[in-house]
Amino acid sequence: MSRLALDAKGLGKAYKIGKLQQQVLKDVDFNAYHGQVTMVMGPSGSGKSTLIAALSGLMKPDAGEVIALGESLWNMNRTKVDRFRLDHCGFIFQGFNLFPALNATQQVEQVLKYCGVGRAEARTRAVAALETMGLGQRLRQKPSELSGGEKQRVAIARALAKSPALIFADEPTSALDSVSGQVIIKLLHQAAKDRGAAVVVVTHDARLESFADRIIHMEDGKIHSDKMISEPPQFNQTAATSITHGP
Repeated sequence: MSRLALDAKGLGKAYKIGKLQQQVLKDVDFNAYHGQVTMVMGPSGSGKSTLIAALSGLMKPDAGEVIALGESLWNMNRTKVDRFRLDHCGFIFQGFNLFPALNATQQVEQVLKYCGVGRAEARTRAVAALETMGLGQRLRQKPSELSGGEKQRVAIARALAKSPALIFADEPTSALDSVSGQVIIKLLHQAAKDRGAAVVVVTHDARLESFADRIIHMEDGKIHSDKMISEPPQFNQTAATSITHGP
């Protein structure tokens, strides 16, 4: 069976600008499946980043519900939302969000330690994740010694090392050249296919469309089109359980 990872209904969010309320999300319904790359596209100000923040536990919507891995995300208290995000979500941002003083291996280890992974296992998993990203020769380099594409691959290794069921990428290629950008989106596509993760990518880069399983276009806080390019993969119950509750 196809396995829904995210199912959101009626999401609304407004920001106060001076004395005015600007509605950024307008009664948005959204879902995403394990094993698929869902690409959310649209112009700046269309609500893409606000949507991903509401889906991932970073920002509470004013209205609506998010069912994430079978749980009502925003019915949890803040501590449980933070824990859910740590245990089940991987994040990749356009600014990389790497610690300047840490080398590539330490960047990945740090997140695993927050998840309760022991030091030795964290080192092993960090090195394995970085080697998978083609960074086996860059394990001890700090961000200042890495190219933009290498920094983003470190960020992806950090996100994938804890085997998240949900991966959120907000403009992951915007700071990269076209070749590096294609490498990054291919790695995210591989995470969906090989690991069964639900990958949600927010972007305005039309060059990435060919790597998507599904393309959603947003405009003015609403979903204007939703095109399924390839059907969600089928999982048996055992596989679905291992995806949701993996290490």
